[in-house]
Amino acid sequence: MPDRLDVRKTYKLFIGGAFPRSESGRSYPVTGPDGTLLAHVALASRKDARDAVTAARAAFGRWSGATAYNRGQVLYRVAEMLEGRLDQFTSQGVQNEGLDRADAERAVAAAIDRWVWYAGWTDKVAQVAGSANPVAGPYFNFSVPEPAGVVAVLAPAGSGLLGLVSVVAPVIATGNTAVVVASERYPLAAVTLAEVLATSDVPGGVVNVLTGRAGELAPVLAGHMDVNAIDLTGAKPPDRADLERLAAENVKRVFATGEDTDQDWAAAPGIRRLLAFLETKTVWHPVGI
Repeated sequence: MPDRLDVRKTYKLFIGGAFPRSESGRSYPVTGPDGTLLAHVALASRKDARDAVTAARAAFGRWSGATAYNRGQVLYRVAEMLEGRLDQFTSQGVQNEGLDRADAERAVAAAIDRWVWYAGWTDKVAQVAGSANPVAGPYFNFSVPEPAGVVAVLAPAGSGLLGLVSVVAPVIATGNTAVVVASERYPLAAVTLAEVLATSDVPGGVVNVLTGRAGELAPVLAGHMDVNAIDLTGAKPPDRADLERLAAENVKRVFATGEDTDQDWAAAPGIRRLLAFLETKTVWHPVGI
């Protein structure tokens, strides 16, 4: 039997539950550490970023309006599907990131566990972030956490699936929708995660994935008037001040940590990222009514 050619994948963007090509028609090569060409992925444009924000906004009402328990079920279903693709993600870690197979498998397993961990928090974070407040007068006073809205996420530039999951899962677990700029160097985990999300119960538009250059896309998202918050994890330190100034134009909530290459993504995550994109609403109600 003659040798056959492999069916090469065509990697596209993930916007509104669909897989469009970049409107610019651009792409860029993705290579392994040894320079081996692995794929060409879409190079998203500023127009693609704006389209992703529109899709995220359209999905926000339905996703934030779902019960916390239901969101947890949906996220758990994603973890089930990630488990089924463990070998694929492991191979990508070896090829794209240069990990040895054992380390790649551990990183993927940690990413799946991380997703399950955040799925378990969906119906618990309100008890941690909310409260019943003592007041002087015949009133009940409650502080209730609510999602901030559309969150732009600059994924860690130096990490594959584990870093990506660590920044995306807490955003959507609390009812926000996300526009994610994947790592330019390690984008294969992001585009494969998009395939998982597209075939899961996550509604279209809840997570939108852009591949390309953070330096081109981040200013668009930081200055966009319909983006409510931005995670600067994947931004280069010299660019962060400019992005924060752009975000201040509509008083965005900005989340910034140290340089992502300094972070141990395998460490216990805590709940800081869960709380980062929640707003607190205080409600008064008369006693006896």
